[in-house]
Amino acid sequence: MRSALASFMVYLQTERRLSAHTQVAYRRDVEAFIDSVETRRARPARLSDLGVREVRAHLAELHGKLAASSIGRKLSALRSFGEFCRREGLVEENAVALIRRPKLGNKLPVALPVEDIGQMIDAPQREGAVGLRDRALLEVLYGAGLRVSEAVGLDLEDLRREGQRLTVRVRSGKGGKQRVVPLGRKAAEALDAWLAARTDLMNARSPAQAVFLGTRGGRLGSRVARELVYKRCEATGARAVVGPHGLRHSFASHLLQSGCDLRTIQSMLGHASLSTTQRYTHLDMGRLFELYEQAHPRASLPGAGGSARGKLQTPGDRD
Repeated sequence: MRSALASFMVYLQTERRLSAHTQVAYRRDVEAFIDSVETRRARPARLSDLGVREVRAHLAELHGKLAASSIGRKLSALRSFGEFCRREGLVEENAVALIRRPKLGNKLPVALPVEDIGQMIDAPQREGAVGLRDRALLEVLYGAGLRVSEAVGLDLEDLRREGQRLTVRVRSGKGGKQRVVPLGRKAAEALDAWLAARTDLMNARSPAQAVFLGTRGGRLGSRVARELVYKRCEATGARAVVGPHGLRHSFASHLLQSGCDLRTIQSMLGHASLSTTQRYTHLDMGRLFELYEQAHPRASLPGAGGSARGKLQTPGDRD
């Protein structure tokens, strides 16, 4: 099975063209399954072990230790590995495809209010080039709704001006796809200020094309970027402590609340499925009622002395 895994990794890199981060995750998940089989069986894992019984036993070990979403991702990796083995003729069928994904809860990511986002970005930053970098990173994460891997992976060639607009060409890491995302004026100004000071963090080993640099001159890492967002939330008293994904969700939610349509938001986020975008852009019920009253022609009833929201009846009112 380990030999098949080596071939699978070549396939992910050369044919699927997945990002390095995704490749590492696939390898880790499949290797964890192999280790699990070898521990239980006290022998090297065989391709015949890639079946319902062994996979379920492995997932049972993870139950209670990981969230359902994390277990689901590991099952997806094993399904992809099983399908690769089937296509290569290493196994007769992909038995892993018969296993259902664990049911996921309806937990939604947290979106910060606009006021909290403004406080995070506009509050005093660190001195010098590092502070300018931090502000630019926050502006780009929220202003363009980028994934943290997309933001730290930006190269100078990904930035281009069209007239008075600054756009960012994003390599999403999703099979080599690209998209162009508009960037607001404040984000563009923060990015320009950082780029003017960027040489202060550069040294002989700095990647020439990397937009965001760390304090040692290398490309800024995702972990450092996440810690920056967490610390800014805590330092500015935000109503929730979120990471870069929370800024991405806030970006989508605020656009939707301002009247932007889902298809446009889907394109800017780089989602393949509209259903994924809908999870990112839920509205609280108060805002939902407000938009309903503004948009629906019969929301306010003439002579009713108020809006439809105020006249909604409960079963007890009708009795």
